[in-house]
Amino acid sequence: MFRQIEYLHAVVETGSFAEAAEKCHVTQSAISQQIKTLEAKLGVTLLIRHNRTFSLTDAGEYFYKKTLILRSDLDKIIRETKRRDETDQADLRLAYFSGYHGDELMQAISIFSEKYPTVNIHTTSGSHEHIYELLRNDKVDVALNDQRRTFSNEYHNLILTTSTTHIEISTHDPLSNLDSIEVTDLKNIPCILVANEAERADEQKYLDEIVGLHGEFIYAASLQEARLMIATGQGYLPTDVLDTESWFDMAVKRLPLTRNGEPIKKAYCAFWKRDNSGYMVEEFTDILKSCF
Repeated sequence: MFRQIEYLHAVVETGSFAEAAEKCHVTQSAISQQIKTLEAKLGVTLLIRHNRTFSLTDAGEYFYKKTLILRSDLDKIIRETKRRDETDQADLRLAYFSGYHGDELMQAISIFSEKYPTVNIHTTSGSHEHIYELLRNDKVDVALNDQRRTFSNEYHNLILTTSTTHIEISTHDPLSNLDSIEVTDLKNIPCILVANEAERADEQKYLDEIVGLHGEFIYAASLQEARLMIATGQGYLPTDVLDTESWFDMAVKRLPLTRNGEPIKKAYCAFWKRDNSGYMVEEFTDILKSCF
């Protein structure tokens, strides 16, 4: 019955018997016959066919939703069974810059975990310098970090994407009407940093000395708190915008930040030590690169 349920899910999720057959690597007639067999076993009609389309009956809708839960539970049972049978379990330790807000890392972890269910993945986040120290002291295997130093031959330095520095500012601020803003035009407005107390000095130094933001710095414990501060006009938030990222917010406007009229850009990379290039690390970084 599990195979028949799988076929039903494929039909519902693709919206087509032909596409479901292709997805399941069987013929369209086999898909149709197996669903009819499932309906016969249950004694109910799950699908009403309309020439080339179909619709779920009330019973079919209920069965589909409940068996999604069943399928999810089965996947978890299979993963845990494999994990318990693994005598020599492996760990993959990942760290990522807290200024990174994309979905690519999550996608890569999901793909990797499905392929290697017995590998335990541990993640941590922090400031650029904190992540660098974790990697340097062998506390993590792979770091997703922005580039602030010349590449070192001690590490693999895989460029994933390029970010452009923007600021987030209240839509009520007159500056929000600009198309871009120069770093020197922000000297009288507080700069909001999302950083804990141990990380503040490093992040402030980078923004002051490298980016060129020389005004007052104020702090938020989380991105959500920072955006509430923006909405109430307390300051602006510098943020890295990746090539793939889209943005829309009614209360907060993003403006490209420029220095001497030029956009401020930097690379986001995966870093790992050359003496720590096992198959797990290489496989994960390949997957991560493909997600950008």
